[in-house]
Amino acid sequence: MKIGIIGAGAVGSACLTALVRCGCAREIVVVNRNRERARGLVTDTQYGAVLFPGVALRDGDYPDLEGAALVMITAGANEKTGGATKRDDPAGRLRLLDTNVAVYKEIVPRLRAAAPEGLALVVTDPPDPLADAVRLLGHERVLSTGTFLDSLRFRFHLARRLGVSPASIEAQIIGEHGTSQVFLWSSARIGGVPIVELLARSGENGEEFRRDVEREVRYANITIIEGIGASQHGIGMICARIAQMIVHDERSVIPIGCYHPRYAVTLSVPSVVGRDGVLRTLEPDMSEDEREALQRSADTLKAAIARINFSS
Repeated sequence: MKIGIIGAGAVGSACLTALVRCGCAREIVVVNRNRERARGLVTDTQYGAVLFPGVALRDGDYPDLEGAALVMITAGANEKTGGATKRDDPAGRLRLLDTNVAVYKEIVPRLRAAAPEGLALVVTDPPDPLADAVRLLGHERVLSTGTFLDSLRFRFHLARRLGVSPASIEAQIIGEHGTSQVFLWSSARIGGVPIVELLARSGENGEEFRRDVEREVRYANITIIEGIGASQHGIGMICARIAQMIVHDERSVIPIGCYHPRYAVTLSVPSVVGRDGVLRTLEPDMSEDEREALQRSADTLKAAIARINFSS
């Protein structure tokens, strides 16, 4: 399978490295506004790729994306350059929307012309409204990375506090990849036992536990940026994992962003992912509070995309 990456910055670089290591692509084409940067990234990576035979790497321009089954879009301003690194900012990643829609207005028509049947995976923040922007700009086959990474962070911090492997945790975050994301505490489990029940049995302060975990998950990206300047490696690995699901038609179930007619916006719920992207979505069990929070998340995203002018 041929996979494209648009954007050769920190996230695009991490996606390329992770894709090479997972071995799910026969050819990877990197496109960047400054082609010299794409060429440098490919040249650097291709020598290590010798250890993972079977993949051809090359830099290119949009016409070189012809025939790509999947194109990851990582171009645009990140949280640090876009000023979205304040923990008390209710807008969060949505602060980047106007800037990155302008970037996408240049990218999407060229992508649509080169690979009209290719599945676009929006990685740039904020990915959910940008996926809607891709759709509204005429390329309907689009997903966002959504809350897949958020859910892994949720599982990780639960596991660390409870002293178990993250693989033993069932826990999801749905809605926006951003400040209105919804933690599904009511269905979080270890070995089939609800985590809220375990906390009650142990006598631990459940509200404090939840508050601490949510804080670590919500602000993980800012903590990472404060340390290394960009949140890149985790998202690179999940993009490669999504690519595997698509290439191998796995039909794995993950929370990932796609357009939901019910909410009239792109957001994440558990979804079956295979060769054609999201094959169907699943309605998770939710408490009434969680259901209301998901609607608020959808409303937040709708308000964000509604203020964008796509005619200019």
